Amino acid sequence: MSSKNDYLDRRIIKSKRAMKDAILVLLNEKDYEEISITDIVRVADLNRGTFYKHYQYKEDILNEILNEVIEDLIESYREPYKRVELLEIRKLTTSAVKIFDHVYKYANFYTHIVKTTNLTSFQNKFCTVLKELVLTDLHDSFSNQRIDREIHANYQAYAILGMVIEWINGGFKYSPNYMAEQLLEIIKYNRADSVVKPMIKK
Repeated sequence: MSSKNDYLDRRIIKSKRAMKDAILVLLNEKDYEEISITDIVRVADLNRGTFYKHYQYKEDILNEILNEVIEDLIESYREPYKRVELLEIRKLTTSAVKIFDHVYKYANFYTHIVKTTNLTSFQNKFCTVLKELVLTDLHDSFSNQRIDREIHANYQAYAILGMVIEWINGGFKYSPNYMAEQLLEIIKYNRADSVVKPMIKK
């Protein structure tokens, strides 16, 4: 029974992935409002019955994509500090910075939101997520009391988004590792002696 269930689970995952990929392909061709369920199953090479086994509306697929990307974005951002008691910025290594690996993993999605007018609101969502992570997860022990934490968090979030946008517009000509290296050099140049205490809520 277990092998049969595993097979069915793999089929479900494969079918849902095909429909998610189909939506991203179609968004490069037309506005979201113009995409039909018929379009989705045609591009995914599935039948309508398969669609309705997993979803009720096309919005359900888009919401799954957005939730998946956001969850992975959060995990990737937290990677450098989720297992440490103190985060010493000057000791951060390139291999610990995973946010560019995340963007590259979802390259098709990120390329779409940067280069088309569909889902541009996700850029704001991206920055909101990073800003909230900075404000809730990290407490800088040596922070400058004259700097507003929320404004600083906005600055950090939009700076990373700017790097991501330029990376995408440049056709991903640099590796995720190189982008991480550049981000670290910029951070270390500005805050070489910073020590940050992670405050992740369980």
